[in-house]
Amino acid sequence: MPAADLLLTGARVRTLDPARPEATAVAVTDGLVTAVGDAADLAGLRGPGTEVVDLTGATLTPGLVDAHSHPVWGLEMSAGEDLTGVRDLDGLRAALASAARVDCWVTGWGLDHNAFGGRPLDRALVEDVLGGAPAFIRLYDGHSALASGAALDRAGITGPRAFAQRSSIACDSDGRPTGHLVEHAAMDLVGDLLPKPAPAERRRRLVELLASMAATGLTGAHVMDLGDGTVPDLLASVEEETDLPLRLRLAPWCMPGADTASLDELVRLQKESGRLWRVGGVKFFMDGTVEGGTAWLERPDCHGEGTDAFWPDPAAYTAAVHHLHRAGVGTATHAIGDAAVAHVLDTVEALGESGRLRHRVEHIETVPHRLATRIAELGVIASMQPTHTAYTRADHTDEWSKRLGDERADRAWRCRDLRDAGAYLALGSDWPIAHYDVRQVLATARLRRLPGAYDTEPVTAAQALTGLMALEGVTSHAAVAAGEQHVAGRIAPGYRADLTAFGLDPVDAPADEAGEAPVALTVTGGRIVHRAA
Repeated sequence: MPAADLLLTGARVRTLDPARPEATAVAVTDGLVTAVGDAADLAGLRGPGTEVVDLTGATLTPGLVDAHSHPVWGLEMSAGEDLTGVRDLDGLRAALASAARVDCWVTGWGLDHNAFGGRPLDRALVEDVLGGAPAFIRLYDGHSALASGAALDRAGITGPRAFAQRSSIACDSDGRPTGHLVEHAAMDLVGDLLPKPAPAERRRRLVELLASMAATGLTGAHVMDLGDGTVPDLLASVEEETDLPLRLRLAPWCMPGADTASLDELVRLQKESGRLWRVGGVKFFMDGTVEGGTAWLERPDCHGEGTDAFWPDPAAYTAAVHHLHRAGVGTATHAIGDAAVAHVLDTVEALGESGRLRHRVEHIETVPHRLATRIAELGVIASMQPTHTAYTRADHTDEWSKRLGDERADRAWRCRDLRDAGAYLALGSDWPIAHYDVRQVLATARLRRLPGAYDTEPVTAAQALTGLMALEGVTSHAAVAAGEQHVAGRIAPGYRADLTAFGLDPVDAPADEAGEAPVALTVTGGRIVHRAA
């Protein structure tokens, strides 16, 4: 066996490989793990060019993967004023009054629906602090926004419109647009007018973001969009200059109205790839969000909304999924409400045995027990984001819970029930909906609250995962979700050398400590992309 390029020694190695669950040393050659054992076993692989890293006191795990993220599109979604810390209307008004103007625009992102204190979203609440500037404020869910009067005027929005997908322009009783834009088609009317960064600036910001993600222990991300279609060119241009810090797997969107030619183009896109990125799978939407009234529910929410699918003809969604399945393409479907999840499961069930472990359902925010067990029975991958619980409260006084009512809010994010039923559960952040720090994902999955938030009650505490389950969610189960379980998700000879070393054991350490665990080393494709100072 040739000498190793990289030799990691002294660590507690949690391999997640049933054949050898633990070790103390790992050898890496040409981007792959070539040997796993003890330092003495691997001593013969040390050559003159081998980099040896002593990880004494650290725990080495398979490289962590964010199973649902938007690191490229998210650069656009997180442009402008960071409103994630705003808690009430006074705070919002103050933030907008002092926000920077870029080409005269005021933009903001990450605003919690709870900041409006139960008031309907209306530009009149903030118009006077904007000084007439066009403004576009993204709500945290990524599916709704508030636009000022000047922004509506620039987009030519004077009243309601009909869309091919479930989207709407909210209007008051006089037909006046309130500025509340619900879902992508409506938001894009204004969003497409916003200032755009130059290509070089976009590349720089992307590389900085991915490096920051790697510093939290991430080695990869399942990217749930292809942005404006220029993302492959963007990634290719980055790889002309440097290597990506993370391995990216991108899923372009399939939206209502897609015809056979559109579906065939999505199949063709699966061939696009680079050194550390590739197109893999297709993303669908079966509904929107609870707070926006667009989650597809089996019965109306407490505002009388939520009874429609994102695809006006759900049968057309099923036909599109089946078309892609026959072409060997897996799918990931955004489905938050119980009716949306049920339709995805019906669609996969109709595929028979060939559908097992080929298709995913994203978010699954509230479902009855019968659907949780059915996800496992059908071999559908559950992809969930524990940190989304930060927008809800155990006492149900938040907008998400008030929309659903107590009974449905009590079945929020049923992570443990899905694992106990035997489902594969991949975990992610959905950045920029929640922070990309994968340590927060690990900790929140166990705590059902953000790490360090000691004064916050856990949300549906019975759904907490064990430390090992949480780790599997961002390693071995994430690999299954990508169909890569034979090359990723464990530390074993022949597997990718994507590795994360923590200064403590993320499985056994208290969850709050795991949420702030020092990251000693991050290795992507055999290359060290982060090393603690």
